[in-house]
Amino acid sequence: MSAMRFLAPALPASERSRRTLLRTGALFCMMVTMALSPMTPARADDKTQPAPAASAANTSRITEVVSPGGIKAWLVHDTTLPLIAMEFAFRGGASQDGPGKAGLANLTASLLDEGAGEMNAAAFQQALADSAVDISFDASRDETRGSLRTLTENKDKAFDLLRLAVNDPRFDAEAVERIRAAIMAGLRRASTDPNSIASRRWFELAFPNHPYGQPGSGTLESVPALTRDDIVDFARRTMARDNLHVAVVGDITAEELGKRLDEVFGKLPEKAQLAPVADVKPQNLGRQDVVALDVPQSVVIIGTEGLSRNDPDFIPAFVIDHILGGSAFSSRLFKEVREERGLAYSVYSHLAPMDHAGLWFASTATKNESAGEATRLISDNFRRILAEGPTEEELKEARSYLTGSYALRFDTSSKVAGQLLQIQLDDLGIDYIDRRNALVDAVTGEDIKRAAARLSGAKDALVVIVGKPEGLEAQKQ
Repeated sequence: MSAMRFLAPALPASERSRRTLLRTGALFCMMVTMALSPMTPARADDKTQPAPAASAANTSRITEVVSPGGIKAWLVHDTTLPLIAMEFAFRGGASQDGPGKAGLANLTASLLDEGAGEMNAAAFQQALADSAVDISFDASRDETRGSLRTLTENKDKAFDLLRLAVNDPRFDAEAVERIRAAIMAGLRRASTDPNSIASRRWFELAFPNHPYGQPGSGTLESVPALTRDDIVDFARRTMARDNLHVAVVGDITAEELGKRLDEVFGKLPEKAQLAPVADVKPQNLGRQDVVALDVPQSVVIIGTEGLSRNDPDFIPAFVIDHILGGSAFSSRLFKEVREERGLAYSVYSHLAPMDHAGLWFASTATKNESAGEATRLISDNFRRILAEGPTEEELKEARSYLTGSYALRFDTSSKVAGQLLQIQLDDLGIDYIDRRNALVDAVTGEDIKRAAARLSGAKDALVVIVGKPEGLEAQKQ
């Protein structure tokens, strides 16, 4: 999609990472072997054909599949490679953790492939490795997501393992404590990491007394208190058919996918029991908060109100953001903060539309003695682009880049599946891929002015700086 989302930090479990790498490596090796096998037809013009995923980036190839049991999925049927990629999500995520239970979604998602059915964690992971199947889960603030990668010849085993993980996870005591220990180790590392501290502090200040204010990965106090009953209850409440979205790309027909959807998800509860989450705007805008940390560089996060993803003015706002700091090498922030003054190696901005809040961020890391100057430059550029808008040349270049680079989001089957899933979650319509570039191309100076006016409040931002910053202007604390 067109904007980054803030996700819960990935689980820092070395054993799980090793197993995933082994399965992915085995899958890759088997794909290479099959590609070179005499059984795979070799054609002189193969190298001129588009990659399967790149050719999938049009609506005519997307089929909405409805299973006999009523479960919906979007499918791109492609037999170029003997591979199936599935992405799916249950709405809910860490926003459903509940008061005092921060990290529950993260812990639950991390345990779904740690034993299921009759297989404990070791046996389940071995079954995945034996068939070169990759199954993984993670949780963001708004969703619990899963993915499946398998060769076509192993699809029976792959879908059966996924069925077990989704419907019959064991949550064995050994696995719970092992994964809990890994999460705790990650939280201890994050407690001294400037980027993690800044992000956590920003959300804590922006969303007091709201689920978004709780850290998705949990805290050193909350994670030890989570029980197996909490985990079982979270899975029961949040994993259901009515809040499920699925996208599949690869060597599977619509008819077969319909049957597989019922096999994997058909026995889940019909309706999720989600706690209501209120729409919210970030608080403490105009405040500057410093977290003292003895490090040579200060991390700066400047966040303010943005637009929701389905807002009619989101695309013009997206173009504004690209010009401000969304482009890696041509944005205003890059030119002024890095190229002209050499204050930072990396500086960027991005829109972050969440289910219940629209946000707009800019961030950088700079020497402590230049933290004040860098912060002022970023804040001034926020205000300037909202007040004056971009130049005609900037607008032209932004439209050209954003439309020309869009196809890069579809250069693998996994990326296509991920894009299709996000389009569903954002409720943009099955034809969005066909419409998207036209929407960007149609952005005019008047659209920019209108969107900028709606974002005018963004000139006031919540600024969090972690380090030993110097040269800061006095602001409201």
